[in-house]
Amino acid sequence: MTQQLPPAMTARDIMATQLVTLSPDADVFEAIAVLLKHKISGCPVVDGERRLLGLFSEKSCMQVVIDAAYEQLPTNRVDAFMIKNPQTIDEQTDLLSIAQIFLTTSRRRLPVVREGVVVGQVSRRDVIRAAHQMLSQPVQEKTPPLYLSALREMNEAPDV
Repeated sequence: MTQQLPPAMTARDIMATQLVTLSPDADVFEAIAVLLKHKISGCPVVDGERRLLGLFSEKSCMQVVIDAAYEQLPTNRVDAFMIKNPQTIDEQTDLLSIAQIFLTTSRRRLPVVREGVVVGQVSRRDVIRAAHQMLSQPVQEKTPPLYLSALREMNEAPDV
């Protein structure tokens, strides 16, 4: 018996909608504190209308460390360290497409956008959780339709 994922599950079904976000002019050290406080590895950087400007991640934090050590940190604004033009998905992106993106890229999270506005985010863990829930449920075997006429003996076939 093989397990298969139903194709209907989408980003809308699995995305987190209560997101921690940062503004582009936030101080990077405060941004790092936000990531640590919330125990998250990254978050969207948005403007006042929640339009996606970039992502601030643990990788961004590594750049802060390097710049602070070698360049005396020429700026401390989040927008100088965020990942610009991050890959995004929309609410209709299916689970398998999202899994494929995570498999073939180093992305750990994908912002979900509607007309440029962040409406959610899907992480690798969200995909794993959804797939695990679906795959651990018993598969419903498809049974052929039951025709009452098939229950009769051939010699008891109804008159036509």
